Amino acid sequence: MAPQIAPSILSADFARLAEDVALISGTADWVHVDVMDNHFVPNLTLGLPVVEALLKHSALPLDCHLMIEDPDRWAPQYAEAGAGSVTIHAEAAKAPIRTLRAIRSAGARAGLGVNPATPVEGFEDLLGEIDMLLLMTVEPGFGGQKFLDVVLPKVRRARDMIKGRDLPVWVQVDGGVSAETIERCADAGADVFVAGSAVYGADDPADAVRRLKAQAAKATAAASW
Repeated sequence: MAPQIAPSILSADFARLAEDVALISGTADWVHVDVMDNHFVPNLTLGLPVVEALLKHSALPLDCHLMIEDPDRWAPQYAEAGAGSVTIHAEAAKAPIRTLRAIRSAGARAGLGVNPATPVEGFEDLLGEIDMLLLMTVEPGFGGQKFLDVVLPKVRRARDMIKGRDLPVWVQVDGGVSAETIERCADAGADVFVAGSAVYGADDPADAVRRLKAQAAKATAAASW
């Protein structure tokens, strides 16, 4: 699969979200929406009403990343609202299989996210229930953090695990993805890249997306996986 870039609007201007989404509509593949509840992570951001509003103005599908408690209750509602992808965290879900199936039943891609210290091997049996595995490359909760190289071996293990089961599951990385780190992520096996500061901190966000995608494609073409 060709690399996909999902700019995170956590780094955008919250007072002009629709305009900032429009800036990347010609080059990005997704709009990554970080939903935080100040419980599962120590930050409070956007919720379902904002997602519903963005869906009316975005030419790109929304990739909703739920960093919240009780995702079993809330995740299906994001899918029903029209999100293209909804990711729940393994550390927060009490009934992950039921919730992942509910997301898919509502018409969205189902994602499972894991924090940096969470081993990925314990979720191999759930790969058939998901469309994307999200590996956090920073501790979740805040944008602009430094990339954690310690996660790269886990990305490789995740890719090998998926390849071993011959499943069309995407591997997404989120946190500290930039021109300095994206090639290492692609080489390790990631194919969907969340980039916040690297896109919205640039003078030209659309061009930043274009450059990141080119870097990822170059590294993917040379990768052994």
